[in-house]
Amino acid sequence: MRAYITRRLLYLIPTLFGVTIILFFVVQLIPGDVIDRMQQVPDIKLDREELERQLGLDKPLIVQYARWMGFIPDVNGEYTGIMQGDLGQSHLQKTSVIQLVSISWPITLELGLFAFIIAQALALPIGTYSAIRQDRIGDYVARSFSILAVAVPSFWLGTMVMIFPALWWDYMPPMMIVRFFDDPLENIRMFFAPVIVLGLSASGASMRITRTQVLEVLRQDYIRTAWAKGFTERVVIIRHALKNALIPVISGMGLQVPVLIGGTVIIEDIFCLPGMGRLIINSLLERDKELTCGVILIFGFVLVFINLLVDLSYAFFDPRVQYK
Repeated sequence: MRAYITRRLLYLIPTLFGVTIILFFVVQLIPGDVIDRMQQVPDIKLDREELERQLGLDKPLIVQYARWMGFIPDVNGEYTGIMQGDLGQSHLQKTSVIQLVSISWPITLELGLFAFIIAQALALPIGTYSAIRQDRIGDYVARSFSILAVAVPSFWLGTMVMIFPALWWDYMPPMMIVRFFDDPLENIRMFFAPVIVLGLSASGASMRITRTQVLEVLRQDYIRTAWAKGFTERVVIIRHALKNALIPVISGMGLQVPVLIGGTVIIEDIFCLPGMGRLIINSLLERDKELTCGVILIFGFVLVFINLLVDLSYAFFDPRVQYK
């Protein structure tokens, strides 16, 4: 097990290096740059060539990438970059990317974590119930709900949640951010609507995967043997069927993380939550590519390590899986 983890961690090095290459050069394809945004300030005339020299934008992209990574010194002759643990600086806000992320990440983490919990709390029991009541009215209702959850975009559902309560009951979700440890009840009230919207949208795929896998396990010989021994339905489903059906479901959970991250970007903007998703949108609108690269790179690191944790969890749920 330890040797397998060591190998996987070593494999992460070229993976993360490839992520930085793709991310940096794809972001550079965005039209315009931060200097265009600076020049939009009225009554202030800026020399573009001088700004490009100060920001290092006058160099070829390969040189800019090497500076961003910290392989070569920056315009000030210092080694600052990803290799030194520095994600760069927002040229517009004159603040380090790490400082901006440190303010935003707790909001995104809370939104994504609770949405993930809501999604799985709906998906696992509903998907299992749909499987054990195959082709009955409960199964049809559960399958219809899962299809609806997959088909309805989270941004549309979030917009409806904002519009209709305001029109019908003059109610709007709280817009002022309140930290959990400052006022837990107000924090829960503020996050309730976005968490439910994001959780519902993410639950549909897990429901369908759970139903399919439980149905497949229920047809196995050892399940028929468990029924023949007189075990109750609860024991057969929970102890024998569900646990053996969980590995593909867990893989599906890992694949849902990018969906949740993408959903937080839109949901945070709809509900005015100052998280990392909204930080990305603002950086794109302002052409602050240094900030965009830094925030997306953090998301990339998170996804890579979550996939590693998902792979390692297989041995816990299925003793037949052994790592060497």
